[in-house]
Amino acid sequence: MTSEQQTTHLTLPVLPLHNGVVFPHMVVTIRVETTEGKTAIAAAERSDGQILLVPRLEGRYATVGTIAEIQQIDDEGNVVVAGRCRARVGAGSLDDSGALWVTADEYPEVDIVDAELDELVAEYRAVVSAVLENRGLAGIAERLLSMDSPSRLADLAVYSPDLTLAQKVELLEALDIRHRLGLLLEWMSEVLADLELRRRVRDEATERIEKGQRDYILRQQLEAIKKELGDDADVVSEYRQKLADHELPEKVAEAVAREIDRLERMSEQSPEQSWVRTWLDTMFDVPWDVTTEDRLDLDEAWTVLDADHTGLTDVKERIIEHLAVRKLRAERGITEDDQRHQGAILLLVGPPGVGKTSLGESVARALGREFVRVALGGIRDEAEIRGHRRTYVGARPGRIVRALTEAGTMNPVFLLDEMDKVGSDWRGDPSSALLEVLDPAQNHTFRDHYLEVDLDLSDVLFIATANVVETIPGPLLDRTETIRIDGYTDVEKTEIARDHLLPRQLRSAGLEPEELEVTEAALMHVVDRYTREAGVRSLERELGRLARKVATEVAKGDSAAVVVDVADVTRYLGKPKVWKDEASDRTDVPGVATGLAVTGTGGDVLFIEATVMDGEHGLTLTGQLGDVMKESAQIALSYVEAHAARLGIDQSALQRRFHLHVPAGAIPKDGPSAGVTMLTALVSLLTERKVKANVGMTGEITLQGKVLPIGGVKQKVLAAHRAGLTEVIVPKRNEIDLEEVPDKVREQITFHIAEDASEVLTAALA
Repeated sequence: MTSEQQTTHLTLPVLPLHNGVVFPHMVVTIRVETTEGKTAIAAAERSDGQILLVPRLEGRYATVGTIAEIQQIDDEGNVVVAGRCRARVGAGSLDDSGALWVTADEYPEVDIVDAELDELVAEYRAVVSAVLENRGLAGIAERLLSMDSPSRLADLAVYSPDLTLAQKVELLEALDIRHRLGLLLEWMSEVLADLELRRRVRDEATERIEKGQRDYILRQQLEAIKKELGDDADVVSEYRQKLADHELPEKVAEAVAREIDRLERMSEQSPEQSWVRTWLDTMFDVPWDVTTEDRLDLDEAWTVLDADHTGLTDVKERIIEHLAVRKLRAERGITEDDQRHQGAILLLVGPPGVGKTSLGESVARALGREFVRVALGGIRDEAEIRGHRRTYVGARPGRIVRALTEAGTMNPVFLLDEMDKVGSDWRGDPSSALLEVLDPAQNHTFRDHYLEVDLDLSDVLFIATANVVETIPGPLLDRTETIRIDGYTDVEKTEIARDHLLPRQLRSAGLEPEELEVTEAALMHVVDRYTREAGVRSLERELGRLARKVATEVAKGDSAAVVVDVADVTRYLGKPKVWKDEASDRTDVPGVATGLAVTGTGGDVLFIEATVMDGEHGLTLTGQLGDVMKESAQIALSYVEAHAARLGIDQSALQRRFHLHVPAGAIPKDGPSAGVTMLTALVSLLTERKVKANVGMTGEITLQGKVLPIGGVKQKVLAAHRAGLTEVIVPKRNEIDLEEVPDKVREQITFHIAEDASEVLTAALA
């Protein structure tokens, strides 16, 4: 390089570089997003396309920049520039557009022959070659370092990941090539020293690993010597003896034998040894060869079911049918393989407190089998059903295997509680895993992820429970036989209280049967005036409260025995909580109708209120209603407007704003069965005719006034009976469903069968 060079003075717009450096002979794409940058590019385009690229670091501009030519600009602000040469940055000023123009002294570089420079270049090439070799990039070193020009060779360092932005700016400002190579030698030597230190550490670690492998071999030899000398307790022999004592299925025995062989070859210091031993212990805990013999006496089974539960005749008959089929197959020599696809998965659906869970225990007693319960409510992890894979720390089998181990038999009565509350998230879908468990065509080869062997569940009697079927996935529901338990009548509740609940609460309170007697009339009074539910949980709580108060009197010595009659109930339980005249109070004014609904807690009455006010014609709905129920309200209003003349309603009365409200606003409500109730409330309001106080109704309404069938008729009728209603309006197609209603309830209720809205209004309005 010559010491004297021809210097060219230029005035160029400046493009600041905040995140990088552009060296001569580089072609790069720059993303220009700032106003300052866009102004500089526009200024360069107006001149000869040249621009000065100046790095900006820590709030200051570099003293040297790179003169570049703009080669391409796209619509997204990407600019392709080609670096030409270095230039010293001089004074500058802003033009009218806001672009910064500076004087730039061009600094072209000319390569010269110089012995000192050649020595620096050779040393630099050696250091860079060593760095690339340490990084495993020796193959590209020759191509990168073959450049003849010392200046261009030094500028290639801009691509090095080992240099910081500040170092790259310092390289750009080093106009003298000797100074530039000196800086690079110093920096790359530090990089090389760091890489060599890391390599030494890696080599030492590898050496330690090889020593550990040698130690492992020596320990194995030592263990073999101990075994020959008889000094080892030999846990493996214990597992082999267990395998000989258990009659495991062939595939299971093979898997266990393989793991025992692995354990035998394993070092005592190996962490995997504890995992294998835990797996073997789990396999031997599963009752592979244990089954309970069924009690197939149908009369005795019916006696057990009848003693444990009052009512529920449909469920009891289905259980007896299941026992009868098993008895005939056993007597006629039908093999298990023939039975495999004849399994029954019973799904008991009903509101809380009707005895779904306790019924599973009764079935187990009737069959003479073990009983095991698995609560599915809130499960979101598929591994809860299928188990965790053995590769995870803390892995264990799923709930199905753990329940079988707890039962100690392969054919228990297995209660899957709260199936409608199974969830799913990123961890998996437990309901999909349950498909295999509950499918009689598949569950003889159920595979738990932890056991990793087929598990035969075909002998298990699965009974599932749920409050509602709407939240159960369709494929899962398809695997079950649904039996509905809709609730109890007041008479049945009284019998349950007398035969089951009161004796249990006496034992819980520490009372003897002779110390507390509750008359039949008092029990009926508690049922009638203190509870309104489909099940008997609230009833049991009230009886427990009564028993505790009597126990307090007995414990104080105030009395030795207590007889509770109707007049005494208020003293123990306080004022009544249920009023049978609520419907008459609510419907005492026009515009209020009593509907019947089904919720997750059983049947219930639903009061729908309507009012009208001055304002823009329209409909306001309140009470946390779902989309279907909102549509039913709009259909009811449209029917009234279309048939106003026939209904005796002045057309001008319809040009106001209507408001329909369903109380208990905190409770979500949806479904089409409130359609006739909304229609009745609107017509009652507009005709000023009250709705009969003793009438409840249910049914879907259409725009033509047709009354369509709905579900849950039995639960709704029982709810009407509990609320003291004596007349119920049901759709024509639901007339056959009334046969499911208990005879004693049907005798006390008058049913109105409706096909058209006019029939509903005739029966409902006073």
